[in-house]
Amino acid sequence: MSKLRGSLWSLLIGSGGLLVSSGAALAHHPMGGQTPDTLLTGVLSGIGHPIIGIDHLAFVICVGLASAFVAGRYVTPLAFAAATIAGCAAMLSGITLPYAEIVITGSVVVMGAIILTGRSLPMPALVGLFAVAGLFHGSAYAAAIVGAETTPFAGYLVAFAATQYAIAIAAGWVATAVWNAADASALKPRLAGALMAGIGFAFLAENVEGMLF
Repeated sequence: MSKLRGSLWSLLIGSGGLLVSSGAALAHHPMGGQTPDTLLTGVLSGIGHPIIGIDHLAFVICVGLASAFVAGRYVTPLAFAAATIAGCAAMLSGITLPYAEIVITGSVVVMGAIILTGRSLPMPALVGLFAVAGLFHGSAYAAAIVGAETTPFAGYLVAFAATQYAIAIAAGWVATAVWNAADASALKPRLAGALMAGIGFAFLAENVEGMLF
């Protein structure tokens, strides 16, 4: 069993490393680094951010998986989406959150590990975790819309929040309707949590290495 677990984690971390190398350069630039200047480009940027930022996408999936087995399964993802908007607003107001990339990637590891344990956290605990993590995730992604005018900025925020919410709800739906998981202890959601944790660990290791060297 221990050898199996070791092999699983090696596979997960290796997969995460490949995702890092392929997606890190695009993580914060869905429009190729161009600041959105129209409603359409603002919306497209908002849709793209939660998808091409692999570490962020992994956390949004974790939000859906962790929320799937609590009473407020449709409410708790809103806490994360709202917090990312607040994080964007804080960054654009000049409030910079420290060690944002470390916290972001660390949050993926933590949430993936929680899901892997097969235990369902109480709704207030999930809301708190999602709110704190959302502030940092939103702050990091705000860099792509610095200097945007009101219309593209509004389009970005609406699309960004809606896309995250849709992804989270879809992840929860897959767990309960496709995998037929009755509770958080089911195998497939736990394996998905392990995969997310492995991806988060690969990004976290890269960020720590960047800080040290």
